[in-house]
Amino acid sequence: MIPRSLSVFVVLVLATSCNKSPAPAPAASALAEHPAASAPMKAHSGPSATDAMLDSIDQRKPVPLVPMMATHQKQEMRDHLLAVQEIIQAAGKNDFPGVEKAAARIGYSEQMGMMCKHMGAGAAGFTDAALKFHHTADGIGGAAKKKDMAGVMTALASTLETCTDCHKTYKQQVVDDATWAKLTGQAAPMSEMHGH
Repeated sequence: MIPRSLSVFVVLVLATSCNKSPAPAPAASALAEHPAASAPMKAHSGPSATDAMLDSIDQRKPVPLVPMMATHQKQEMRDHLLAVQEIIQAAGKNDFPGVEKAAARIGYSEQMGMMCKHMGAGAAGFTDAALKFHHTADGIGGAAKKKDMAGVMTALASTLETCTDCHKTYKQQVVDDATWAKLTGQAAPMSEMHGH
């Protein structure tokens, strides 16, 4: 039996989830072909007054990313949210294989670990937070394998807690290639990579 607090949590998440599947995000290769995405950012005199005001209000730690990296990261975040929606939908039908399949998309892999390290190269602590998310998400699939619905819900709640903690702490900061290289000590920005 699922504890009442977890039942309420699931109802709240389901109530705020969109019932329609979003249009698939464009592939990274398609973004790379878009002139604005593949063109290097031109240096400018600085942020606009509006950008500066927003930045002064939003005190979260910046995660510097070149435009292609920022776009790719947002696509990944949307896919993570879709995976969570699929986990909840499968859990609602006691479809443990469905839970396991959806959870695998947000679980840890070597490739995901390399991407997290690359994305977080310019922000202390970001890589650890991202890796914690993926490792915590592994618990969802583990509980589904055991057909333990309470365990699935507990692991899902822990995974979502890592999401909210990370979003509470960090924000994207779009920078040009030279700034990213200076902040990270890495010569090649993610804009040269096309997906994972």
